[in-house]
Amino acid sequence: MRDFGHNLPLGLERKDAGGDDKNTSESKKADTAEIKSLLDTHSKTLKEFMDKVDQEIGQMKKSIDGKTADVITKEEVKRLNDALDEQKKLVESLRLENQRPFLTQPDGTKAQMTEEQLEHKKAFNDWFRKGRGEDILRELEAKTLSVGSDPDGGYTVPVQTEATIDRIITEISPVRSIARVVSVSTASYKKRVTTSGASSGWVGEQTSRPNTDTPKLDELEYPVMELYANPAATQSLLDDSAINIDQWLADEVGIEFAQQEGAAFVNGNGAAKPRGFLSYTTVDNDNWEWGKIGYVATGVSGDWADSSSDPGAEEDNLVDLVYSLKAAFRPNARFVMNRKTVGAVRKLRDADGRSFWSSGLRDGEPDRILGYPITEMEDMPDIGTDKYAIAFGDFRRGYIIVDRIGIRVLRDPYSSKPYIQFYTTKRVGGGIGHYDAIKLLKFGTS
Repeated sequence: MRDFGHNLPLGLERKDAGGDDKNTSESKKADTAEIKSLLDTHSKTLKEFMDKVDQEIGQMKKSIDGKTADVITKEEVKRLNDALDEQKKLVESLRLENQRPFLTQPDGTKAQMTEEQLEHKKAFNDWFRKGRGEDILRELEAKTLSVGSDPDGGYTVPVQTEATIDRIITEISPVRSIARVVSVSTASYKKRVTTSGASSGWVGEQTSRPNTDTPKLDELEYPVMELYANPAATQSLLDDSAINIDQWLADEVGIEFAQQEGAAFVNGNGAAKPRGFLSYTTVDNDNWEWGKIGYVATGVSGDWADSSSDPGAEEDNLVDLVYSLKAAFRPNARFVMNRKTVGAVRKLRDADGRSFWSSGLRDGEPDRILGYPITEMEDMPDIGTDKYAIAFGDFRRGYIIVDRIGIRVLRDPYSSKPYIQFYTTKRVGGGIGHYDAIKLLKFGTS
């Protein structure tokens, strides 16, 4: 039997032909119902085509001159051959659509890149590697009204690169993984919250209804600040087509961004950086009021409650912290502390000698204290005099991170020859989203 492999659609090589899976991670497998249906039809047509070709060859062998076949059979072969070509084009078109690069978002979801995004990616790649095509890149950004453009120069990275950087930052930054993240195209994000509800009461059926107080509202604003990194590369590295510049840039700046913003989300003072949740005014939780963060004191300066005379007193500190948080926030609450404090908590025992700690038994399952998950943050302070070494709360409601859409890169081939520097900036802000959603444990007397 003759080999009709050349008539198979693109990408349908035989199992022994080998295949290039280089782009497998960024392409979608052609497993849609539409493609499967086309392949089934193509397979049937191919079989019919091969049978007709065999019939044509048989007729030619029986002919007087050894070359003539039945006219009807020849027409059938031509018709089937044309049908195979059409089916091949349809399958190729669908496979091309499925093989278009996908964006993997920080939350793991995927979105297919548009034609405009692919065009911008190609132009950015030429500019990034060779420093050419600025006019094309500028025109593309103007056409899309890019919110990431900036009068100081530089260009917005492709959405695929931005998604890769954001994914790396999210994987590394502990605060970002538990807080609420909002994307904006402006210089700040504003949020209105109700600090107290409308007053109410009971009245008789025929008694007059007094006017009730209106709810009190507060407007919280989160300005975005500029975070930068300045990685450098040689031209020979950029000329290497095997280097994925999306991943290279993401690796170079992602970790640095994550470390810088992670520290700011905990301790930042709000001056040219986000405001961290430990930088707000604190108050004993019994006297808590809006605009301040409530705390519970251990009763001992720089240490847990004294367990020598009261076994399990440390547990009381943790239980008091848990129940300082309102019931509405506790279902999604978690403990936050650095690894040194984690080590100290793991050694604690209650009055019966049982540990407060429970390890996650399944992959990806967090360790827990008193049943609540733990998030390690290295920027949290160590246990010490009057230090807020442990936080507890619903951080999804308690802290907001604001990302301005667009990461910008300025190419500088002059300042550090023979290296080419890429001044990369990301604008991000952060602050308390609800003052009653996070509580602190203070290692102090009051």
